[in-house]
Amino acid sequence: MSYNIADLVEHAVDLMSDRIVLVGEHRESTYAELEERANKLAHYLMEQGVRPGDKVGIYSRNTVEAVEAMVAVFKARAVMINVNFRYVENELLHIFDNSDMVALIHERRYTDRVAAVRDKVPALKTVIVVDDGTDTPTAPGTVEYESALADSSGERDFGERSPDDIYMLYTGGTTGLPKGVVWRHEDVWRVLGAGINFVTGEYVKDEWELAKVGAANPPMVRYPIPPMIHGGSQWATFHSLFGGGKTVMIPEFSGHGVWQAVDKHGVNLLFMTGDAMARPMLDALAEGNPETGEPYDLSTLYVLASTAALFSPSLKDKFLEVLPNRMISDSIGSSETGFGGLALVTKGATHTGGPRVKIDAATQVLDEDGKPVEPGSGVVGMLARSGHIPLGYYKDEAKSAATFKEYNGIRYAIPGDYARVEEDGTVTMLGRGSVSINSGGEKIYPEEVEGALKAHPEIFDALVVGVEDERWGQRVCAVVQCRGDKRPTLTELRPLLTQEIASYKQPRSLWFVDEIKRSPAGKPDYRWAKEQTDARPADEHADAGAS
Repeated sequence: MSYNIADLVEHAVDLMSDRIVLVGEHRESTYAELEERANKLAHYLMEQGVRPGDKVGIYSRNTVEAVEAMVAVFKARAVMINVNFRYVENELLHIFDNSDMVALIHERRYTDRVAAVRDKVPALKTVIVVDDGTDTPTAPGTVEYESALADSSGERDFGERSPDDIYMLYTGGTTGLPKGVVWRHEDVWRVLGAGINFVTGEYVKDEWELAKVGAANPPMVRYPIPPMIHGGSQWATFHSLFGGGKTVMIPEFSGHGVWQAVDKHGVNLLFMTGDAMARPMLDALAEGNPETGEPYDLSTLYVLASTAALFSPSLKDKFLEVLPNRMISDSIGSSETGFGGLALVTKGATHTGGPRVKIDAATQVLDEDGKPVEPGSGVVGMLARSGHIPLGYYKDEAKSAATFKEYNGIRYAIPGDYARVEEDGTVTMLGRGSVSINSGGEKIYPEEVEGALKAHPEIFDALVVGVEDERWGQRVCAVVQCRGDKRPTLTELRPLLTQEIASYKQPRSLWFVDEIKRSPAGKPDYRWAKEQTDARPADEHADAGAS
């Protein structure tokens, strides 16, 4: 059995070649067309000297070409490197150099950034430019994407592949430089690509199974909203490719853009990352279609799935109100663990911190001695996954040793997420330990406070950080983006916050900003938030008192 990403895509091609696989802003592709174009690009890369295990960067927003390029890299048995399109030159140089990148495929709009660092990365020999409608001239020593395909073979005449081929995902995390998480194809497919059924936990035992099930059923239309630099969107797309689905690729996010795409393409499943996308989507849904003045037609939509970022209880409840009779889910996971657990959103669910999920069989909460935390004990432990986990971080033995640990003969991935096991065995996620706040000996997790703040109607977004305090060590502070001109005071916030979180967790200082900075996928940028609190005095401050 070859549980290899490229093989799994090819099985779907063989059974459903005439189906539409990708829909972009300006064109759509069938599985047969994806196959031919990915084969051509793979052959071109190989002709330029790309060998199995070599690193090929993809520096793009969500486009049809980005998916073609990913499939091509896997067909050539090379390793895809996801490049965050918001990176500045120093960050680009780090990821190009750290990954040992030998080839790069990028949208034309990023030409100047690539040119500024390319000469500093001598291993980077091949650069391919995808036309994106911008008019930046092609840099010397690069080739146009369509020209690369034009003279290459579209045949599938590649050698045998292996489940041990490498998939790598660069993750910026909450602190530090981006680092590459190294997976075997089979392992990452098991935990993110439906190689293990997300609901039943049963293993897929035949490499043709996903394609056969897809061929026997109508195609599902998926729209992964976050950028393809995000592992969640990559795997929502791969899952669709393996099963004969159709995937909508939209380069830029907007609230109205989401619902217009659902209306236009008959989307069945929306994949998003938490509040940063949920809030604009809800606002746009309330306004209706600006082109027609009518409500959006969402009759085809039946699943809305959020993962990898805070999805506040107040926003969950609002979605249930405006989208009744749909399945709405909130799941946990990370670049180091893959899928970890899932919760179906229900109206008025108890708030116990962050997401409260049913974890899968390979996930546990461990105490500091590596022992499983007992349900209902109140002990806060670390989320850990065993079984199909990464090999480690690329070229970083120290971080690998700190994250991938062995207890009682079992190797775990422990990325640093704190969690608590409730009496019924469900797990409440509390947040990443690296950004937790220690105030008066109490550990406070920013996401819980952020979710409470965003229940206030005047608050659009918020990030919570710790600021040094002579009495308490750190005090809880919030950087807040309001919906309009009104800025709620700490006194006005207190009654609502008291209903949601304990008094010692409530912010003592507020900084108001025009816009909260997040990653393209909607993940929090706590370093940026801390820069705001360090740069100037708070707009609102209250004495912590005796709390």
